[in-house]
Amino acid sequence: MKKIFLICTIGLVSISLSSCGDSKKTEAQEVTVSPEESAPKEGFEVSISGDDTMKFDKTEIKVPVGETIILTLHHTGKMDKAVMGHNFVVLKTGVDMAAFAEKAAVAKDNDYIPASETNNIIAHTKTIGGGESTTIEFKITEAGTYPFMCTFPAHYALMKGEIIAE
Repeated sequence: MKKIFLICTIGLVSISLSSCGDSKKTEAQEVTVSPEESAPKEGFEVSISGDDTMKFDKTEIKVPVGETIILTLHHTGKMDKAVMGHNFVVLKTGVDMAAFAEKAAVAKDNDYIPASETNNIIAHTKTIGGGESTTIEFKITEAGTYPFMCTFPAHYALMKGEIIAE
């Protein structure tokens, strides 16, 4: 009797666990990676994080002039991108950040990157939500100080800083 009870219990637990999660079945997709893609990228690596309190963990980043910068943005919060999205935008020297942020706030359809301002941008990530990360590569070819910011609506006030290219 105890054996039957144990077997039934194990069976029920197995069925319960296998039915948890997404009801849609997905098939594994084979991905072919070329040797170039699998090789580690060369460049100056930078990591920056944003959270649900609208703060970057860095307000100053020093980079070498002329070298490829591999920047990874991590969203360490839990909120969805529609509520607390973050991106990372590097502007050219002299761009009015407040005016840029105002235009960006209404550019939802373009991931908060105003199409009219692309000539003022050195690089930018896509907008990500809690638990996500994204990586970009870019170069700064002249020494100087370059502003960076998150252009999600109302984030610019707290989420900004400077990249110093030396």
